[in-house]
Amino acid sequence: MSALHTHQRILVTSRRANWCLGDLLGADKRLDFSRPFLPETFAWTEPLGFLSAAERLRLNHIRARCYLALFELVEAFVVPFIGAAAEDRTVQAPFRAEALHHFVAEEEKHRKLFTSILQEFDASFGTRCALIGPADEVCKAILSHGPLAVTMAILGLEWMSQAHYVDSVRDNDELDPQFKRLLRYHWIEEAQHARLDALLLQELARRRTEREIAAAIEEYLEIGAFLDGGFKQQAALDLDSLERATGRTLSEDERRQFLEVQHGALRWTFLGCALANRNFLGVLGRISEAGVRRIEEAGSAFAKPHSRATSC
Repeated sequence: MSALHTHQRILVTSRRANWCLGDLLGADKRLDFSRPFLPETFAWTEPLGFLSAAERLRLNHIRARCYLALFELVEAFVVPFIGAAAEDRTVQAPFRAEALHHFVAEEEKHRKLFTSILQEFDASFGTRCALIGPADEVCKAILSHGPLAVTMAILGLEWMSQAHYVDSVRDNDELDPQFKRLLRYHWIEEAQHARLDALLLQELARRRTEREIAAAIEEYLEIGAFLDGGFKQQAALDLDSLERATGRTLSEDERRQFLEVQHGALRWTFLGCALANRNFLGVLGRISEAGVRRIEEAGSAFAKPHSRATSC
């Protein structure tokens, strides 16, 4: 299939599936805090048996806020990176720049959506929930890597988010309908973004030697290790948020269990699900079979570390 047809088809599909913020925001579209927002597949509240049902629900909400806030943070480095790729005049593919600029516009819309939802959450939840950062420093650290490695990171996160919705959210009737709705709309557009990023990855790889591709894969794994360090910090921040939200101070042993379980939940949600995603590995396989084996080897450390993590 030619680049002309591929970029054009993705652009046409994206415009047809496009939605506006008004579809998800408004006085009649509010979060229901009496219900969980995030699937237990990612929240991992049930292993914390020392928490009451009400406390586990509070933790679910804290983790859901973190989930959206981390996506907002990811999009903070996706926007300038894809924007720069769209301006790359060394690649002369019809519809390429237009499709990538449309990609950027949708990601900016997603950031506005998540910002609005997070503001609603904070106003209703009543307890401030901190996020790793500063965001500018996180983005700077990720963008300091080469473009091939950054594209791999973005593509992995996009395929991860697709699997999250399809496997764990779409058919889960326990979740708040409004939270499900915003993840569905995000999924609709990210499906096209993943296809565009796959094209970008292949485009970049064609200009690289096998050795350079292997080095880029190691850089991608460095990005993963950097994020994993952030997830460990985030688990501690979530613990602090839960104690303030419930007015309860956990014991030393309970805190240890909480940090172990919740760090595992975060790294599974954002790293394990990406490294094991068959679509992501399929795209990587087209540029380096050895690279796929390296990713699978590294991903084994995140492979469903808790029995409740039955899917992405």
